[in-house]
Amino acid sequence: MEKGYYTKSKAIKFLLIAITIIFLFIMLGMPLILIFIQAFRKGREAYIAAITDINTLSAIRLTLVASGIAVLLNTIFGVIMAFAVTKFKFRGRNFLITLIDLPFAISPVIAGLIYVLTFGRGGLFYDILFANDIKIIFALPGIVLATVFVTFPFVAREIIPLMIAQGTDEEEAAASMGANLWTIFRRITLPNIKWALLYGVVLCSARAIGEFGAVSVVSGHIRGETNTLPLHVEILYNEYQFSASFAVSSLLVFIAVIILILRNIIEWKAKKEVR
Repeated sequence: MEKGYYTKSKAIKFLLIAITIIFLFIMLGMPLILIFIQAFRKGREAYIAAITDINTLSAIRLTLVASGIAVLLNTIFGVIMAFAVTKFKFRGRNFLITLIDLPFAISPVIAGLIYVLTFGRGGLFYDILFANDIKIIFALPGIVLATVFVTFPFVAREIIPLMIAQGTDEEEAAASMGANLWTIFRRITLPNIKWALLYGVVLCSARAIGEFGAVSVVSGHIRGETNTLPLHVEILYNEYQFSASFAVSSLLVFIAVIILILRNIIEWKAKKEVR
């Protein structure tokens, strides 16, 4: 009976593995292969011309700058928030933790509209911004704000559960010996959360680089100025420049692969340190 059960379980195992592989190939593998087939359909010269086009280079630069600023801000404020809600007890603490997940529940398009209604023409702060010649919507600041909003939970959500599990015993012991808050964070808290923090930064970077909906609303689609890589792909596709759009898409795939490798390295190092 045990042997029969084992044989049946083994068959089910291979069936489930086969279903998983087939599903992943259809949903992920095949589309990625098709991207590169379409990208090189007109030859290597056309591919190089598409990815070195001045508008593509501008989109790459804007994507890296906007996502870099957004990730930096989310890392700083994510750590601050995580430290506040896990190391201190105060009224409204659980509500604050719940608010961290708000960007997961709101459509990115709605997030973009929020900033348009706040800083755009006719918005709450438009007169003040216009009087001081400050441009947020259809400019880099608006793109950064929209990216920060949709990617904010990634860093905080990676480190909060870990910091809750670790408790406050070590920090309290250090405080009782006269250590200040910065010393406690730098010498005790940060080393304990470094791998979770790096993992959150990698996830945040991946989401920031690929963000489309919120950025599309606040960018204005100004070619060569406010188009990020995802927006540039859309414009090329809408103009029926299919090979060029897939060529630029391949750059996003390359970035995703690099981020995936970094994520796996972080996971491997974290598991190695635990052992």
